[in-house]
Amino acid sequence: MSFINGKTLLVGSAFLLLCGLGISEKANTRPQAQTTTQTTQNKPNVIIFYVDDLGFNDIGANGGTLVSTPNIDQLANKGIRFTDAHSSSATCTPSRYSLLTGEYAFRNNAAVLPGDAPLIIDPDKPTLPAMLSKAGYTSAVIGKWHLGLGDGESPVDWNQEVKPGPRQVGFDYSFILPSTGDRVPSVYMENGQVLNLDPADPLNVSYVEKIGQRPTGRENPELLRQQADNQHSDTIINGISRIGFMQGGKSAEWKDEEFYRVFTDKANTFIEHNASNPFFLFFSFHDIHVPRLPHERFLGKSPLGIRGDAIMQMDWITGQVVAKLKKIGALENTLIIFTSDNGPVLNDGYQDGADSTLSLHQPAGIYRGGKYSAYEAGTRVPTIVHYPAKVRPGVSDALVSQIDIYASLASMLDIELGDKEAIDSTDYLATWLNSDAAGRTELIEESYTLALRKGDWKYIAPTDKPNAWIANEKRIESGLMPSPQLFNLKSDPQEQHNVLKQHPDKAAQLSQRITELVNRQTR
Repeated sequence: MSFINGKTLLVGSAFLLLCGLGISEKANTRPQAQTTTQTTQNKPNVIIFYVDDLGFNDIGANGGTLVSTPNIDQLANKGIRFTDAHSSSATCTPSRYSLLTGEYAFRNNAAVLPGDAPLIIDPDKPTLPAMLSKAGYTSAVIGKWHLGLGDGESPVDWNQEVKPGPRQVGFDYSFILPSTGDRVPSVYMENGQVLNLDPADPLNVSYVEKIGQRPTGRENPELLRQQADNQHSDTIINGISRIGFMQGGKSAEWKDEEFYRVFTDKANTFIEHNASNPFFLFFSFHDIHVPRLPHERFLGKSPLGIRGDAIMQMDWITGQVVAKLKKIGALENTLIIFTSDNGPVLNDGYQDGADSTLSLHQPAGIYRGGKYSAYEAGTRVPTIVHYPAKVRPGVSDALVSQIDIYASLASMLDIELGDKEAIDSTDYLATWLNSDAAGRTELIEESYTLALRKGDWKYIAPTDKPNAWIANEKRIESGLMPSPQLFNLKSDPQEQHNVLKQHPDKAAQLSQRITELVNRQTR
């Protein structure tokens, strides 16, 4: 009997280290609608609310009694709430890559990226927004990007249009954080250009050595609003030390507390200006990722401290976008998918008190692990589908994955996919729209190893990758072991009893199936 192990998985070595689309050449503050000669009358708008680090139990609809998420709960009450829905990976960049390409991130060695990483989606690769454009959709990404920018052949020049980026992979408009909130450059980018940048104060970034004279968290901890670990102790922006060093660009700096309004306004402007066309909005939240700095209107409003306040802010944003859809009469014909990029984490670089104010709340519910983990809480995330014109409401226990959004939307629009397009994405449109429909029979869960769900069984491939930092720094059970693990989730949903010794043949079968899926090259 042989088992697949971490050395045989096509997961890049980068996994060991870390978990613009323009309408014109100059940045616009008002996204403009595109025109199309195609008939668009029956095509629904599509919005994906992609929250960051939201756990399964972090919404009221999933049983979170200490969180306040009335807007999200309302979507669930009138839509489908999935109890066994998954991001494709337990970390953020890989999940985003898979959502937009329809293929598992290990196929491109996709890992959590530094802030100056090149774009990891090949501009020639088919993508979800590019596919939707074939049906006349105008698309936008608003919020966190974290998929890299530039070609990697030369350092990014932040003082010019930065490309390739969102525009080159199919989006028509973008208003983004270049990577994420805990990394420099701490600036907004619109349509490939840094917003509000003063040419007399050019922006430069380094992830190798300190540049410029800005204070750092390491040298000036007395200037910090939140103490940080060593990784997050470089340049201080808005009283928060970040990963990486930033020089210049003072006029372009963001203020974290303003994210909630800035991103909401950009999203609603995009919706308003595309009311007569079918549109795709990828609303990629920064909340509730660190650093958690919700606006003062939400501070102290949750019994769960600052993380709870950030959840309330995220819910408010969701409600504002839904309200805009109602106002323009588009809600009935808009397919909304609300979900998260991976499971929850409390301690992820900053001392913001999230763990000390947790009270009785369990962000992942009954599930073991969290962000970074091979256990269920790594990828089992809140997922709601709201589409009044078509959806059959209810609660679904079907096994579903974000990776199937690509093929399912293609099916909805009668778009035929190529043999090598979105090779891991399968059409489960019926499942997404009907709470009684069956889901997947098998599913890969990606972390720093691969796991396979098949029926009631879950197999976690062994790995010898270093993972003590997940437990020591993040206080999360990694699920990474040098020997295989096998669980029966029907009798043991909390993954407490490794039954591999009792079922060696089943483990061997699932190990072989992972190998087959990894080696697949076409749809």
